[in-house]
Amino acid sequence: MAKTFHDFVFCANTANSPYMQDSSEPTNPSSPSNHQNSSSLISLPGKGRLLGLDLGTKTIGLAISDGLRLTATPLFTIKRKKFTLDANQIIEVIDQNQVAGIVLGLPLNMDGSEGPRAQSTRAFARNLKAQVLIPIAFWDERLSTSAVTRTLIEADMSRAKRAELVDKLAASFILQGALDHLGT
Repeated sequence: MAKTFHDFVFCANTANSPYMQDSSEPTNPSSPSNHQNSSSLISLPGKGRLLGLDLGTKTIGLAISDGLRLTATPLFTIKRKKFTLDANQIIEVIDQNQVAGIVLGLPLNMDGSEGPRAQSTRAFARNLKAQVLIPIAFWDERLSTSAVTRTLIEADMSRAKRAELVDKLAASFILQGALDHLGT
């Protein structure tokens, strides 16, 4: 029996994910990754919905938290065109949902260093910050897309359906990791 999209909303809990335990979500609280994540999240306001972004070269996955910041829910995927057009779509979501802050997945290398993709993500954040009045925090997103893809494959989802869902589910996975961290 094929699983529906709704069966995957809760796969974003990184604390229970066998794919994220050792590499993306270090258990050592003094590790550089946990410190980076914690210090970045400090910039977020204490209340209000958060928007999660999974920035790719061709797409941007979006997810949103509930008002209590317990659950991340996938929204949709933007097919990237020009920064201004992409930013306008993000701003529309911020305005429609009264978003208080943004959690942007930061694609670190497996050793925790920043490569070209992380630098590109930081540049995107700087440009977006010039357009919005809410804080933007980074969250280590190593292997988030891989974990979501593996879950969808295990659910026997077709390649076409996976391609349609993976970016917004990865955004939800990233945001849920940040929410779980904020809730502890």
